Amino acid sequence: MDWDDLRIFLAVARAESLSAAGRRLGMDASTVGRRVARLEAAVGAALFLKTPQGYALTSEGARLVAPAEAAEQAAAAAAEAVTREAGITGQLRIGAPDGCANYLLPQVARDLCDAHPGLEVQIVALPRVVNLTRREADMAIAVSAPDTGRLTVQRLADYHLHLAGHADYLDRHPPLRGLEDLRGHRMIGYIPDMIFDRELDYLSATGVEAAQIGSNSVAVQMQAVRAGAGLGIVHDFAIPFAPGVRRVLTERIALKRSFWLIRHADDRASRRLGLLADALAAGLRAELARLETLAAAADRRA
Repeated sequence: MDWDDLRIFLAVARAESLSAAGRRLGMDASTVGRRVARLEAAVGAALFLKTPQGYALTSEGARLVAPAEAAEQAAAAAAEAVTREAGITGQLRIGAPDGCANYLLPQVARDLCDAHPGLEVQIVALPRVVNLTRREADMAIAVSAPDTGRLTVQRLADYHLHLAGHADYLDRHPPLRGLEDLRGHRMIGYIPDMIFDRELDYLSATGVEAAQIGSNSVAVQMQAVRAGAGLGIVHDFAIPFAPGVRRVLTERIALKRSFWLIRHADDRASRRLGLLADALAAGLRAELARLETLAAAADRRA
């Protein structure tokens, strides 16, 4: 049985689609389909059932997943043994919520690639929890710790959020002395039925029932605040990227959340991924602290 065919089989099993698997593997869907068919001929059984929703594993396919993943781990270990002296190379795919992906990870990725020129970093920003079981990423950053799945979870750092508005908006609207004054202001926040994690329910801290301008993206919300469209709960680490945005009512509204680094349990034996996880964690903590310090300094200058 060809390991490369098993690699393609795992990609289809995780993506449940020939085209999605092909994009991850860098090959066209028809080639993926032919390779799956070749593997099915080799094992003498159908591994997938085509459904309207995509490619679902048959019982024979489900039984092949564990040995295929064992082969995947063995291949990764062999590659590590060969390249260990050459430094950290290859691809690292990181899944993250879009606030972290937009405002923290680009700088962290820069530093990782500077330190390891043979490394390719991919940042996957999704408005949902990244599925490591399906190998959507090598590791993921989340805003709450998962309680199911074969995962290892590491607390990275706390981060802070405050109510904020652009100076132009604040100058044109009634002053804010307390939460009761928010009734005279337009609010920006998440679309309620698209909040994928309870930790993202920021607006409830204001006592306002609904946002007049909503988005499932933190970056879009911040751009709306920056445009002077209203007030929103924003990450302190995003404020340095939005000149003119100021925190308000900081004594009344101050939220603290945490980032968690999540990895598949099977990857614990990977020295390469362990080193990358440590470097990612250290880089994210340092960048978070730097940006939050800048946000606090902007308040003092205002």
